Amino acid sequence: MNYELIALLMFTSMLLLLLTGQRVFGAIGFVAAIFALLLWGKGGIEMPFSAAFKLFTWYPLLTLPLFIYMGYMLSESRIASDLYHAFHVWFGPLKGGLAVGTIGLMIIISAMNGLSVAGMAIGATIALPEMLRRGYDKVMITGVIQAGSSLGILVPPSVVLVLYGMIARQPVSQLWLAGAIPGLLLAGLFILYIVIRCKFQPHLGPPLAEEERNIPLKQKLKLLRAGIIPILIFFSMTGLFVMGVTNLVESSAVGATAATLAALFKKRLTHKVLEDTVRKSLAVSCMFMWIILAALSFGAVFDGLGAVKAIESLFIERWGLSPWGVLIMMQLSYLLMGTFLDDTAMLVIVAPLYVPLVIALGFDPIWYGVLYTITCQIAYMTPPFGYNLFLMRAMAPPEITLMDIYRSIVPFVLVMILGLALVMAFPQIALWLPSQF
Repeated sequence: MNYELIALLMFTSMLLLLLTGQRVFGAIGFVAAIFALLLWGKGGIEMPFSAAFKLFTWYPLLTLPLFIYMGYMLSESRIASDLYHAFHVWFGPLKGGLAVGTIGLMIIISAMNGLSVAGMAIGATIALPEMLRRGYDKVMITGVIQAGSSLGILVPPSVVLVLYGMIARQPVSQLWLAGAIPGLLLAGLFILYIVIRCKFQPHLGPPLAEEERNIPLKQKLKLLRAGIIPILIFFSMTGLFVMGVTNLVESSAVGATAATLAALFKKRLTHKVLEDTVRKSLAVSCMFMWIILAALSFGAVFDGLGAVKAIESLFIERWGLSPWGVLIMMQLSYLLMGTFLDDTAMLVIVAPLYVPLVIALGFDPIWYGVLYTITCQIAYMTPPFGYNLFLMRAMAPPEITLMDIYRSIVPFVLVMILGLALVMAFPQIALWLPSQF
């Protein structure tokens, strides 16, 4: 049996195990270990073992639990709820203003958390009931929350970009900087769409009633204090990092400490808040560590088979694709996989194949990391089995049906495809900021 067939067999075995509903790390790690033993005998066990020690000796791994802790602390202490109230008052008088404010909230939540699930949970529990109560169209606001929450995997400190950096062996600091402007670009495109749509169809996002808008300016300015703490946390973390005062791990520690002090300052650091934050942080961190370990093991066996060269030969020599044609094929494969896998599983499956190929084709792996992340955002919301679609179905009230959720994402997916095309056509959108630092 040739190596190309063995690589194909590995890949299909892994997909079949994933389709049975097994845990992602268990399916991938099992396939890696079994094939290592079958191919190289007892000596093959050294490959996953070596991958495990690479993981445990990689210092930047400490950033993961610290960023996850920071996000959960801000969520559990209700600092995010205070922030939405401020957005509600300031943007309410505008047609579609609450939807615009929700996108603003999602940007800040993304900058404090790095996970899309946190934005989805906050949007569905805080923003969605408020907008429904004020007569907003249920289809539009469902799309707003799904699209806004997807920014969490692109805007720094994105946990997905940290994972990409670990698996692709690229500097996380450069990936974060590369994701900042594309993330703001997508948020800007979402806001532009909402404003234009509500201008021509005001019934989709009516402004706040006159009596709710009649709030003294002094009180409005007082509400802005809700944004001071999140902004201070964000700049204490990323500002010190960009200025070179702290390294990546130290920045994550600053963020986690600042979030804890913020909860203490607001007199919300109760035993329950601390216990819930630590439990959730530990659960998510352990899940990510197991997935990274499985990914490194799988990648080690794949590299040993020469699968990267086989894929390169298939795309370029047999199919005759240009480098850009290969890149587009990669993005399409992410969209397909995103209908039944989450971003971490996709990254684990294809990063060992695609990243070396991207470098061999002459593309920048930092830029490609941003393309991968944007494509994941689109795949999250692509029917029939997009990850965000079912998260929203689980969190939405009964009056929002699955068909409403499917309809809601169509315009936002089109907006995101436009954003992806802009970043592909103009790589400097992603690469300008990393080049400055």
